[in-house]
Parts: sequence; structure tokens; C-alpha cells
Amino acid sequence: MGTNLRALAATVTTAGVLTTALLGAPTAAGARSAPDLAPRGTGTAAAGNGTAATGNGTGDGTIGGERLAGRGLITPAGVKPPPKTEASAYVVADADTGAVLAAKDPHGHYRPASTLKTLTAVTLIPKLDKKRKVKPSHEACNVEGSAVGIVPEPIYTVDDLMRALLMVSANDAAVALAEANGGLKKTLADMNKEARRLQAYDTVAKTPNGLDAPGQRSSAYDLALIARAGLAIPDFRKYIATKVAKFPAPKDYLKKDKKKKRRGDAEASESPPPAYYEMANHNRLLGRYKGMLGVKNGWTSKALGSFVGAAKRDGHTIIVVIMHHPGGFWEEVAKLLDWGFAARGKATPVGHLVSPVPDAKPSSSPLAVRPSPTPDAGTTTGADAVDAAGAARARGEEPASKGPGLTTPLLIGGGALAVLALGAYGLRRRRKTPGDATG
Repeated sequence: MGTNLRALAATVTTAGVLTTALLGAPTAAGARSAPDLAPRGTGTAAAGNGTAATGNGTGDGTIGGERLAGRGLITPAGVKPPPKTEASAYVVADADTGAVLAAKDPHGHYRPASTLKTLTAVTLIPKLDKKRKVKPSHEACNVEGSAVGIVPEPIYTVDDLMRALLMVSANDAAVALAEANGGLKKTLADMNKEARRLQAYDTVAKTPNGLDAPGQRSSAYDLALIARAGLAIPDFRKYIATKVAKFPAPKDYLKKDKKKKRRGDAEASESPPPAYYEMANHNRLLGRYKGMLGVKNGWTSKALGSFVGAAKRDGHTIIVVIMHHPGGFWEEVAKLLDWGFAARGKATPVGHLVSPVPDAKPSSSPLAVRPSPTPDAGTTTGADAVDAAGAARARGEEPASKGPGLTTPLLIGGGALAVLALGAYGLRRRRKTPGDATG
């Protein structure tokens, strides 16, 4: 199935991703409407760092601040520099305020490996009923790489599969969840749409599990945005913080042939097969690092090591993301977290984690406000009043009114237009009535 999955992922063309972006939520002011899909050397210092065409409250348009356009170390002044790491890119951020405390090549495009499963979870948790039963396909059960060992039987809930996704990085569970959401194609479209909503413009998902696929990428900055969004979802927090959990097993799980003991011993009795087995979280810092909330690690031979972690101390949460690490990174992550807690509130931020794109608000038509026929002096009247009020409402504001210069908004629908038409007709009829005053 691994080959089939990669082939399907490859069919998600550049045009398809652009279509997803265009059909997604409206872009906030200053944000890019679609990601830069030009290929970029993963783990290399290739040109192009995922900056936006227009600013998001910054001078050069880089999402999160112009300093985050840098490719090297980006550190704050006035505090001790962050500890060294072999990762090609990283971000240390305050999840509560959104302040980016330090970074290295934060918008660099790298293969995300299984850290992409955080986007899968953030996308699908709100969409799928966690109590729903799922029967995985044979293809889902045969996905390559890390797996929880599902079978094509309806014995799993979405809750089970989501837990396996985030605890043991189950590639098979990721595909089963995608199937439950309507299929791989739909799920990838949903994931890319969610990335645009979060303003994670460096991210392009081609698989639901992070297995390497042409064109798939993310950045340390984007993974921090996605992790922050996940931490706002109660079920996401529960899954990433679970150390050990039970997972459903088929009836013949671990079934063994009957064996006889040494001569003279009675035949060994065979206990009933378990209805579940236990799985342990792959996050080595969970339970070992003070305040560790969890999140997700990943590795492939091309992506190398990657990790998204979050810890909470004294009511404050720090997020650390590393990408393209050549070796063991757990100790380095712990030191970066320590530095983040020490620098929080003292260091001048080098950037910020942007908020998701807000939902579009319907704007009123300029015709929704009618000028008063007898305005006071100094008030806006006539067509100018209509234009000014309409513009204010388009910005989501209430139009300013000084005295009776503007009347109560009049909703002009089909019925109201009919009333106006009848009134005009009656006026014309009345003028033709004999006995009326003239002149």
C-alpha cells in the first residue's frame, strides 16, 4: 500500500493545492492567498524562505515578523543566547502570547516526517465523531513504516485511531482516519485548507501520515502554529499527554499453538486472547521533563529527525520545534525548553506566531441606510451619507450618527421595494384627483 499511497499523493498537483487554497477561508489582510509552490532544497540553504507577498504587520511581508526572514540564528538581545542544536531549523515560542523567542531558519522548507500528523489531528478532530466505529480498508492496514497493527474489522473508534496517530505515530491509523473523513483526496484538501486558515503558508500536505512524498513540506514556524492550534483542542491535549493506553486487538491477536511442557508435565493451558493490547507514547520527554505536555516526534531517512514539543510551568507554555536533525535530539530539546522558560517575559521577541485567518463577516449594502430628508446642519447627507455609512458597515463598524443626520437602517428587500413602488403609484394617482390644491 505504501507505493499506492505515494502514487496517490503525487496526484495532488500544484493546481490542486492552489484550488484548495482559493476555495478555503478568505485570506487575512497582509497574508498570502496561496503558498509559494516552487520546489526548495529540503535541509539546504536554498533561496526562498516562505515570505509573504504583502506584510502581516511587518515591513517586508514575512509572516510573523521581518526578522523571521533570516536563514541563520535569530536571537534576542539582552539575554543569554539559546543553547546549540544540530537541527537545521528551530523555533522557541511562548504559546500563551505568541512571542517567538528565538529561531533558526524558521520559514525554511523541510520534510516534516510524522510531525505532519499534528496537522492531520488538528484538521480531523473537529470533523469526526470520536465514538464512531471505523472499518479500515486493506490498503490502510498495509501502509509502510510505523504502525499500530490495525486489521480490516470494525473494532476501532475514531478515538482509538486518533490516540494511536499521536501516541505511536501510526501511519496505518492516519490512513484509516482519512478514509473515515471521506478518503485521502478529501482529507488532503481539508488539511491544506486548514494550513491556510492557520496561516501556515510554508506547509503543503501530500500524505496524512508524513511519509515522504514529492512536494510535501513544512517549516519550524508552521509546525509551531499548528501545535499552538492543537493545544487549544481538549482532545488533542489529551492524546498527546497519554503515556500508556489500550488499543483494540482482533480476536486471534497473539494466538499461539498449544505447546506441551517437558515430559511428565501437564499440557499448558491456553489463556483467552486479549481484547486489547497496550501502546506507549513515543515522546521520550513525556513524564521525564517537568511540565511536558507532549506533542509529536518524527523521522525518515530524508527528513531526518523532527520534533514538536510543548511544556507548561507556572501557568506558562513554551513550544519548541526542531527540523532536520541528524541524530538524537531529546537532550537538546530539553535545554531549548529550559531556555524558553528562562527567557519568557525577559527577552524582546524576534517575531510572533500569527493568529488564524478570521471568519468572514457579512457586510451590509450601502442601500441599507437611508439619509434623513431633514438633516441638521453639519451632518452628512444625501449620497455622501449613504456612502459613508455603507463603508463603515463594510468594515464591521456601526456608522456614526450626529443627531438625526442618519435614520434607523432600512432593510430593503423585495417586499419593501414593493411597498415603495405602491406608495409612488398612490402619490401619482392622488395628484390626479379632482379638487386637490395645485400650483
